[in-house]
Amino acid sequence: MALLTVKDMTLRFGGLTALNSVSFDVEKGEIYSIIGPNGAGKTTIFNCLSRFYNLDEGTIHINDRDITKISPSAVSNMGIARTFQNIELFKNMSVLDNILLGRHRKRSTNLLKEIFFTKAVKEQEMRSHLRAEEIIDFLELQQYRDQMIANLPYGAQKTVEIGRALAMEPEILLLDEPSSGMTMEETEDLSFWITDIKEAFGITIIIVEHNMGLVTSLSDRVLALSFGEPITIGKPEAVMEHPEVMKAYLGDEGAFA
Repeated sequence: MALLTVKDMTLRFGGLTALNSVSFDVEKGEIYSIIGPNGAGKTTIFNCLSRFYNLDEGTIHINDRDITKISPSAVSNMGIARTFQNIELFKNMSVLDNILLGRHRKRSTNLLKEIFFTKAVKEQEMRSHLRAEEIIDFLELQQYRDQMIANLPYGAQKTVEIGRALAMEPEILLLDEPSSGMTMEETEDLSFWITDIKEAFGITIIIVEHNMGLVTSLSDRVLALSFGEPITIGKPEAVMEHPEVMKAYLGDEGAFA
């Protein structure tokens, strides 16, 4: 049974059909990439999975549980965490504090216990800080630990956003253009981290990405879109060589050579 199953996902904005009957499934432990030209509907799929948008047609299931109509606030409790194409961090908070925000869904104490800072609250805080420190070490963010986000290089900010998502301990991690704005060296590091996240934490990863080298090297399977419709799904090499993908994505058959 697939971990995530999307069937006939359709979304319209007035007279514009952003997604037209998109179906795919993602197996547990996969690195699954979604590619396509600008405006193909890649981030729109993420917004539907995150429940920012309500589908006009179709269904979304995680572990055979229908999440098509749950509230956006309930998504994290279903095991989904995400990063954003445009960085969504608190600029005037430290790296550590931003990552700790990802621990919010793991809190189990009530308001009264929080007010009196009971033993249970203290233990919970200790666990959250320990997890945040482990993530900082894992992503090699030690040098930025206490710095404000606003003072960090762009690539480091992107990495912190991944760290905050990891702090939620998701079952599925959605990475929206994770390499955009990164240097070649930072992109290489990102490639290693994505593989390590899959192997060390057992997290299933879905990536929206334009860097075809990154997609090809990391992905177990790839979904190619054009104008909100699927072109093909398959192994990276087969998808890249598909003539309709070449035509839709870069406009010529030698583009991926």
